[in-house]
Amino acid sequence: MDNLFAAGIFIFGSLGLLLVALKNKWGFVIGLIGQSLFLIAAYADKQRGLLVFSIVQICVWIFGIYYWFYKNKKD
Repeated sequence: MDNLFAAGIFIFGSLGLLLVALKNKWGFVIGLIGQSLFLIAAYADKQRGLLVFSIVQICVWIFGIYYWFYKNKKD
Protein backbone atom coordinates (compact mmCIF):
# COMPACT_ATOMS: atom_id res chain seq x y z
CA MET A 1 0.00 0.00 0.00
CA ASP A 2 2.85 2.42 0.76
CA ASN A 3 4.30 1.96 -2.73
CA LEU A 4 0.90 2.69 -4.26
CA PHE A 5 0.61 5.95 -2.32
CA ALA A 6 4.21 6.87 -3.16
CA ALA A 7 3.56 6.27 -6.87
CA GLY A 8 0.32 8.27 -6.75
CA ILE A 9 1.98 11.16 -4.94
CA PHE A 10 4.83 11.19 -7.44
CA ILE A 11 2.63 10.94 -10.55
CA PHE A 12 -0.14 13.35 -9.52
CA GLY A 13 2.20 15.78 -7.78
CA SER A 14 4.64 16.00 -10.66
CA LEU A 15 1.95 16.18 -13.31
CA GLY A 16 0.08 18.83 -11.33
CA LEU A 17 3.18 21.00 -11.00
CA LEU A 18 4.00 20.56 -14.69
CA LEU A 19 0.53 21.61 -15.75
CA VAL A 20 0.57 24.63 -13.43
CA ALA A 21 3.95 25.64 -14.88
CA LEU A 22 2.36 25.44 -18.33
CA LYS A 23 -0.50 27.67 -17.06
CA ASN A 24 -3.06 24.91 -17.43
CA LYS A 25 -5.81 25.28 -14.83
CA TRP A 26 -6.32 21.50 -14.57
CA GLY A 27 -2.90 21.27 -12.92
CA PHE A 28 -4.49 22.53 -9.71
CA VAL A 29 -7.04 19.70 -9.72
CA ILE A 30 -4.37 17.07 -10.41
CA GLY A 31 -2.11 18.62 -7.76
CA LEU A 32 -4.94 18.53 -5.22
CA ILE A 33 -5.36 14.80 -5.83
CA GLY A 34 -1.65 14.23 -5.25
CA GLN A 35 -1.65 16.38 -2.13
CA SER A 36 -4.65 14.49 -0.77
CA LEU A 37 -2.71 11.26 -1.13
CA PHE A 38 0.19 12.91 0.69
CA LEU A 39 -2.18 13.91 3.49
CA ILE A 40 -3.44 10.34 3.88
CA ALA A 41 0.11 8.98 3.92
CA ALA A 42 1.21 11.55 6.52
CA TYR A 43 -1.79 10.72 8.71
CA ALA A 44 -1.23 6.97 8.42
CA ASP A 45 2.44 7.35 9.41
CA LYS A 46 1.59 9.79 12.23
CA GLN A 47 3.87 12.50 10.84
CA ARG A 48 2.43 15.63 12.45
CA GLY A 49 4.72 18.11 10.72
CA LEU A 50 3.98 16.70 7.29
CA LEU A 51 0.30 16.58 8.16
CA VAL A 52 0.23 20.32 8.93
CA PHE A 53 2.30 21.06 5.81
CA SER A 54 -0.07 18.98 3.71
CA ILE A 55 -3.13 20.82 5.04
CA VAL A 56 -1.53 24.16 4.16
CA GLN A 57 -0.66 22.88 0.68
CA ILE A 58 -4.23 21.65 0.16
CA CYS A 59 -5.45 25.15 0.98
CA VAL A 60 -3.07 26.56 -1.64
CA TRP A 61 -4.29 24.08 -4.28
CA ILE A 62 -7.92 24.94 -3.44
CA PHE A 63 -7.14 28.66 -3.76
CA GLY A 64 -5.62 27.95 -7.19
CA ILE A 65 -8.77 26.09 -8.23
CA TYR A 66 -10.93 28.98 -7.03
CA TYR A 67 -8.78 31.57 -8.78
CA TRP A 68 -8.47 29.78 -12.13
CA PHE A 69 -11.95 28.26 -12.37
CA TYR A 70 -14.20 30.84 -10.70
CA LYS A 71 -12.53 34.20 -10.18
CA ASN A 72 -11.37 34.50 -13.80
CA LYS A 73 -14.98 34.08 -14.97
CA LYS A 74 -16.13 37.06 -12.88
CA ASP A 75 -13.55 39.45 -14.38
